[in-house]
Amino acid sequence: MNAGFEIGAALTGDIWSAEYWTNKGSTKLNLWRKRVGAPVAGEQPRPVVFLVHGSSNSTRTSYDLHVPGKGEYSFMNVLAREGFDVWTMDHDGYGFSDSSGNNSDIASGVEDLKAAIPVVLKETGVTKMHFYGTSSGAIRAGAYAQEHPERVDRLIMSAFTYKGTGSPEIARRAARADELRANPRRKRDAAMIRSIFTRDGHAWSTDPAVPEAIIAGEMKFGDTIPTGTYLDMAVNLPKVDPKRVLCPVLMLRGEHDGNSTNEDLIDFYTQLPNADRQFIILPHTAHSPGYGKNRHLMYYAVKNFLRQPAAFTS
Repeated sequence: MNAGFEIGAALTGDIWSAEYWTNKGSTKLNLWRKRVGAPVAGEQPRPVVFLVHGSSNSTRTSYDLHVPGKGEYSFMNVLAREGFDVWTMDHDGYGFSDSSGNNSDIASGVEDLKAAIPVVLKETGVTKMHFYGTSSGAIRAGAYAQEHPERVDRLIMSAFTYKGTGSPEIARRAARADELRANPRRKRDAAMIRSIFTRDGHAWSTDPAVPEAIIAGEMKFGDTIPTGTYLDMAVNLPKVDPKRVLCPVLMLRGEHDGNSTNEDLIDFYTQLPNADRQFIILPHTAHSPGYGKNRHLMYYAVKNFLRQPAAFTS
């Protein structure tokens, strides 16, 4: 955490936002930023949180969603009001970003982050930041953390899959491996988006207005998305070596998340070398905690982990 800026009472004032662009080779990638109040020259940098999206939705419907009449669903707004400078990006082939034509697998996602982070460093003045990833975004964030520990302060892995052992959803993807190999993009229409919230058998855990809001935001980008993270999760796990993730880690999973099992995640957790680690199961929650009726439990866990004071080491 950046010395001199204290996270405490929620900030008041309007939330400011801005769009940025970076290049991965010839591919233009879109970044999105939110914080309370516009940046002021010479001010103390605020701690930065970088949010990494998953396989099926672009970043603004993942982390800056508006669901009319249903309360706050923008995780970016929640963190901004807690005093953070909040950043995210659309990965290669998603949302506002261009497509390189590849399948946007985990390795490609790490390259996207490598292209984006220098923009964040330049605009904020920080040298390290917190990362939060959900689902395959947690794999992307973990894979980046093992390659660039010097840039990662604290890491939150939500709805993560380690090896996928015993996971019904990973088994379903494995059955489609040949199809996923053959096509760099897969169908992602309105029905598929709705299925994200029913496949774990606990549709009640999400307000039905949520997938409809996601559909409204996503369909303007078309009805296909890259296959790479699905293929990696089907046949190429594990993609993150816990022994190489050196920073403090919070692992979050929904009680009813079919993408992983407790055993799979605890296997990862027990191998983490940093004693500053937490494993939290969110009750009455399925695969996507940020979209659920109980998303406030996820907000609470994340805010407390990011506010945790440093431990004495001598």
